[in-house]
Amino acid sequence: MPSTPTSAADLAFVVRTIAQTAVDNEKAFGDLDAVAGDGDFGFSLARGFEIVLADWDTLDEGSPADFLKKIALVISKRVGGTSGPLWGTAFLRAAAAVKDRPELSGSDTVAMLRAAVEGIKARGKSDLGDKTLLDALIPMTDALEQRLAGGEPATAAQLASLAASTARAAADATTPMQARRGRQSYTGERSIGSPDPGAVAVAVMAERVAAEWDARD
Repeated sequence: MPSTPTSAADLAFVVRTIAQTAVDNEKAFGDLDAVAGDGDFGFSLARGFEIVLADWDTLDEGSPADFLKKIALVISKRVGGTSGPLWGTAFLRAAAAVKDRPELSGSDTVAMLRAAVEGIKARGKSDLGDKTLLDALIPMTDALEQRLAGGEPATAAQLASLAASTARAAADATTPMQARRGRQSYTGERSIGSPDPGAVAVAVMAERVAAEWDARD
């Protein structure tokens, strides 16, 4: 599999962008969750990532694994509801996937995402088709892996664009699904007709990473 170089600074940019996107979209994510859930998704996610941003200067970005572990700790402690354990597990598993790696490659990015997916599956007892964030995260990971395995060179910006477009299409595709996991599953058929908030969050975050990649500091 060809590898696209990915620096520790690139990883920090992605995580910081995810955090800022969660804070900026607190109301939008909450309103979407309120359609068939309890409406606290946006609030919970924003509160956790606010702490990440507030403590940013104290986070050591030198080691990708240590950096991700610290993010996982903040998220696990500060994000309420079911989101905290899931998102915290995702960051923790991603850290384990790149243990002792001072620099990262495109294949490492896929490994981190794949590890995050498996962690969420295990923690949430969910899978593709259950109308959760996995319905955006898995197709996005698959698309990146296939692109890197194709043999043609790809820049980080191109991969970010691919991730964004794939996640958006996948999130939109959750609209006709009935939720089978999470609090939205308690509402039965009422969950049909609106996209899953977690999947939408993944898409919005990926879109912002792609949009800001070339303009980052």
